[in-house]
Amino acid sequence: MSGGKPLPRKLHKRHMSSPRESQEGSHTKTVSQAAATKFLKTEEDFLIILSRINALVLNILLRPDESDLLGKDHLKSILLVNERFHAIWDLTSGCCKTLKLGLGDSSVDVNDIYIVKNQSNLLQVYTEYFLAVTNHIVIKGFDKVAKPTSIYWKTNKRGLKTLIGETADISLTVFLQRIFTEPFRDHVQTYSLFLSQINGKLAEESGETSSLDSLNTFVNLQKYISQILDEAFQTKMLWVSLSSKLTAALCTPDRRLQEDSKNVQIAVTLGRYDRILLFDDSLVFLQGIETHICDLKTVWLCSSTKQTYYQNNHPLQIITPEEEFVLTSREPQNQAVWQWKLNQLIQQRLIGHRNFPLWGKAGETSNPPTSRMSTYTYKNEGRFKNATYHGDMSWGKPDGKGTLKWPDGRNHVGDFQLGQENGFGVCLIPSSLPDRYDCYKCHWQNGVMQGYGICEYADESVYKGYFKDNMRHGYGILENLASTTNPFKYTGNWHKDKMSGYGVCESTQKSERYIGMWQDNQKHGHGIVLTDSGTCYQGAFALNKFVGSGILLSEDSSVYEGEFTEECLLAGKGKLTFNNGFTLVGSFNKSQTAGLQTQGVLHTSCEDQNGTMKRKFQLGVGLLPVEERWHGIFEKFQKFLESGCKKETEESFLGFHVKSNKKLQKSQEYMYCQRDSADVSGEIEDILKDMSLQLEQESMQCYLEKAFKSSHHPLMKLMKELCVVFQATYSGIGANFHLLSMAQEEIKHYATKIWELYRALKVLAGGENDMAVPAGEDEEERNEALNSYTVVLPILLPYFYADLFMLYMLYHQQEDAYYWQGIVRLGILTDTKLLEFLDVQKSLWPLKDIKLTANQRYSIVRHKCFQSAIECLQKIITVMDPSQKLEIILKTYTEIEKTVSRVVDDDYKLPMDDLLPLLIYVASRAGIQHLGAEIHFIYDLMDPSNRGGIYDFLLTALESCYEHIQKEEVRLYKC
Repeated sequence: MSGGKPLPRKLHKRHMSSPRESQEGSHTKTVSQAAATKFLKTEEDFLIILSRINALVLNILLRPDESDLLGKDHLKSILLVNERFHAIWDLTSGCCKTLKLGLGDSSVDVNDIYIVKNQSNLLQVYTEYFLAVTNHIVIKGFDKVAKPTSIYWKTNKRGLKTLIGETADISLTVFLQRIFTEPFRDHVQTYSLFLSQINGKLAEESGETSSLDSLNTFVNLQKYISQILDEAFQTKMLWVSLSSKLTAALCTPDRRLQEDSKNVQIAVTLGRYDRILLFDDSLVFLQGIETHICDLKTVWLCSSTKQTYYQNNHPLQIITPEEEFVLTSREPQNQAVWQWKLNQLIQQRLIGHRNFPLWGKAGETSNPPTSRMSTYTYKNEGRFKNATYHGDMSWGKPDGKGTLKWPDGRNHVGDFQLGQENGFGVCLIPSSLPDRYDCYKCHWQNGVMQGYGICEYADESVYKGYFKDNMRHGYGILENLASTTNPFKYTGNWHKDKMSGYGVCESTQKSERYIGMWQDNQKHGHGIVLTDSGTCYQGAFALNKFVGSGILLSEDSSVYEGEFTEECLLAGKGKLTFNNGFTLVGSFNKSQTAGLQTQGVLHTSCEDQNGTMKRKFQLGVGLLPVEERWHGIFEKFQKFLESGCKKETEESFLGFHVKSNKKLQKSQEYMYCQRDSADVSGEIEDILKDMSLQLEQESMQCYLEKAFKSSHHPLMKLMKELCVVFQATYSGIGANFHLLSMAQEEIKHYATKIWELYRALKVLAGGENDMAVPAGEDEEERNEALNSYTVVLPILLPYFYADLFMLYMLYHQQEDAYYWQGIVRLGILTDTKLLEFLDVQKSLWPLKDIKLTANQRYSIVRHKCFQSAIECLQKIITVMDPSQKLEIILKTYTEIEKTVSRVVDDDYKLPMDDLLPLLIYVASRAGIQHLGAEIHFIYDLMDPSNRGGIYDFLLTALESCYEHIQKEEVRLYKC
């Protein structure tokens, strides 16, 4: 070998070794030196042919024809042929060099022969070469250079024929086609023949009948070359036969005709088209010069069409995203040919390349998948017109994950089912504002928004709530705080895209909050208006205007009952009650400029109790029934239950997309139920199964506590929404003691509804006997013990306690202030003075519990008596559950009795005359700042079954102590 020394024998064998040895057999397979030399000679002869073709033909074809308008396209095509031609030339040269390296031995290892060792490289360059040549044939590239007037071709015609061994007179086009195909095709046949001879000899020597894999590869390559050439010539003939307009519309270099309804007869029913062409990439229907092209990626084939409709014809149904065709043939074999070819070509189109050989190996067949990734642009009239869909498709319909994009900027990304948006999706709709969009992040059903979602509008307003038929419907929140003209936040019910029903609207510009009924985006029905100054209005509204009589509660605690103007100004007959109890009855007229003008009778005699009731008038009672306030929230949960808690309704109800990828989940972080990595993954079936196991009150409460905190549980969604509406109503401007009755009504209603829903869920979970009574326990007693007050309210209250107790403190602010003055005055007294002042029997004074120092006397110590009872009562502010607060009061009473029993050395039961002064002492020393609010909080929310029992008795006693302490200041001064 020129340019260097041959490799040493050991290194040479290691270098030429191949893992194919283990595949071809355990013993070494060799080729004689004579056979190898002969094969080398054929390679060298082929190189000479390639050199002559390159010099005499290819270089001439590479010269551009300036007169040809399509010369650039043809030149581009022949340049590709030239590139692939030289790839074969280079590879063959490498094969020769490799063979020469091994000719020094008596025999050559079969696996060291280049066409065996590197068959994949040979396969690639030959398939790419024939693909480039056939592309040039299809676009009539050789026809364009075959001009009779060409001096070169005429002069060298006879010499050029020797390259293909042709003596007869042939056209230049045929000559060029043959010169670029026959030598290469023949050389591949030489490879097959050489490997076949080797295989036969090896079989004789070893007695084995197995063939070399390389032989099968080159046999298949021969089939591939024959098929690709046949397809090219057949396609070229088609373009010649069609009109120039059809050819221009259909012809591309790499498109190949596979079947023609003129050759294998088949027709479209109803005579819609007169000819059908099947290409490797598309199915084309022709009617005159009009074409209908169907990409095979979006073609589905169904042979299950009912035969009875087509009598003696054999049908074949073609399904595309917008149309369906039925092909019929009188001959069953024709239908079978079309069906087989369509299935094969669709499968090849989907994987992105043709089979090898083109129609696969003998006996191999496969049907394309019905669900596939596709891209399609809709053209027909309809919602999707001009939209391009990219995503999962099944039987011509979007089905799975996908994206729809319109030319005007609209797009929808999400889940599809049977051709409709179904599941979670994000939809962008361009706004009239530049570069702004309305963004809908919602759940869809049958192509419309249905269920929970969010819309971020172009004007920066945001809606969070439920949709129905593409309209806001049910419970929802619309917030537009970024507006410069009318910033507001509406929380409430919607009907057909309009605010209707019960709702709360806060206007930051007007510094007021409206609580009440709506209709068609306007205040309509009974309602309440609160201002940040403390003024409150209650009355009837119509079309955003105040109508008829109403009530005005002023910030100075005066109350007006009477007629108003549309702007809520006093006008007409009415009654004004001042904060001192005086009343004025007459006619009123108030304007923004002249102030209040009145004519009537002033009454200065009044009862304190009646005046207090007026000052603490409770708004909304009777006018806004609690059952009608937030029925939209409970309605969704009820529908979820009625659906059987199915997964498809769970997703829409809970407001998050369980199956979406991480990127899509991030776009839903605003949803009420956010996934937490610490959460335990759970399906609705697991949740219900766990619920059916809870039978006792303690286990039920434990379950509810976890449910309210679990992002997987439907009850958390419900709790989140209830917290939002409660704060929207009763916090901020709504922290007004005139709303206390409404607030505590709502809390009890929440507990009742959740208890009903909880029981319904248990029944659905298979726990029809969920309230089964254990042996030895009375059923009636158990049913009384398990109710909304005992099971739900203790778990519910912590979520609302801060806002609710603030209303109680505001309501009792004045009484608590008097009470606290009494606490301060009583705090001045020593323990003995206070016990004496309260008329506590000296025999009950626990002085022996007091440990005095050397400088102390009993008469000067403070806060030393009944310490255990005082510390116990102080714990009342650390719990939120009324039942726990009652337990603390009972334990306080018990501690007082224990202390007295220890003093008198007997089991002493305190009579009421002794209990009350001792309880006053304990309450005054405990120093609970808002004791009045605590007492009435317990009264309003405690279990009704506790009324009339020991708890009710002790609570009444504590209330008496509270009232007594308020009046102690006067008595102390008298003492």
